[in-house]
Amino acid sequence: MDMTVRPRRLRGNEVLRKMVRETRIDSSSLIYPMFVMDGKNRKEEISSLSGQFRYTVDRVEEELEALTASGVGSVLLFGIPEKKDEEGSGAYAEDGIVQRALRFIKERYPQLYLITDVCMCEYTSHGHCGILCGHDVDNDRTLESIARIALSHAQAGADMVAPSDMMDGRVRAIRTLLDREGYLSVPIMSYAVKYASSFYGPFREAAGSAPSFGNRRSYQMDFHNRREGLKEALLDVEEGADIIMVKPAMSYLDLVREVRGQITLPVATYSVSGEYAMVKAAAEKGWIDEESIVCEMAAGAYRAGADLYITYYAKELAKFIQEGRIG
Repeated sequence: MDMTVRPRRLRGNEVLRKMVRETRIDSSSLIYPMFVMDGKNRKEEISSLSGQFRYTVDRVEEELEALTASGVGSVLLFGIPEKKDEEGSGAYAEDGIVQRALRFIKERYPQLYLITDVCMCEYTSHGHCGILCGHDVDNDRTLESIARIALSHAQAGADMVAPSDMMDGRVRAIRTLLDREGYLSVPIMSYAVKYASSFYGPFREAAGSAPSFGNRRSYQMDFHNRREGLKEALLDVEEGADIIMVKPAMSYLDLVREVRGQITLPVATYSVSGEYAMVKAAAEKGWIDEESIVCEMAAGAYRAGADLYITYYAKELAKFIQEGRIG
């Protein structure tokens, strides 16, 4: 048969396949989400996130030892306070759960890069991501609190702050306050393209952050929309974001690709709790090969254009990279 072009020539063996691989993954681009909670000497498994735990500050070293041994160097911290109020004041308290965790971890693991989720939903008694006006979240009143939270995290040692509230103008508000207070070098990773998604269910159980009424569709994005995602990303670039995040990952990789094509900043994507939970549940039933699925999902995110990958499988992926099963 007369064929000059034979794509299979470059698939002949493993050495050659790796040599010409288009998407390359390094463990330095992995970010591990971690839950810290008030209290002492407690470690609680999250029922909907098999293998994931909530830790009190005095127990975080158990997880951090395993994390650093795996080669993952970045953590995204979420706080679960003991007490909540209408305005989420615990989110910016000097002795708040995230602030204490930052100081504790920085002292013992200075090599770790600590990113903090900046939001109010875990801290408000109503579970919404901002200050309420009746049953609506007041965007502009919330901005002051969001910026104050980010500043308190920077003061406690955060290397990067990551606002997830989806209020209009919050990146500018954070950047302005951080710069005014001398934290010019603290980057902002914005949850810029964050959809109102059913994939967040297990996280809300983990963080105790489900809204007590209504939903978050008035501030998180409609999952039918593509152009709106680009608008959100470009606005956050203009306001001073340093990294743009698309969330969730698996069902929104078209947006990762779109954003990657429109901006020059690094792009992150978050493989969220629902994605993790589905893979875990199917693997426990013996219906899928967990390792292969995890690797394939990660490769898909990077192939779409992600530079950073936030995943509950960060430790496992780092191991697979080291062993040459992905990367």
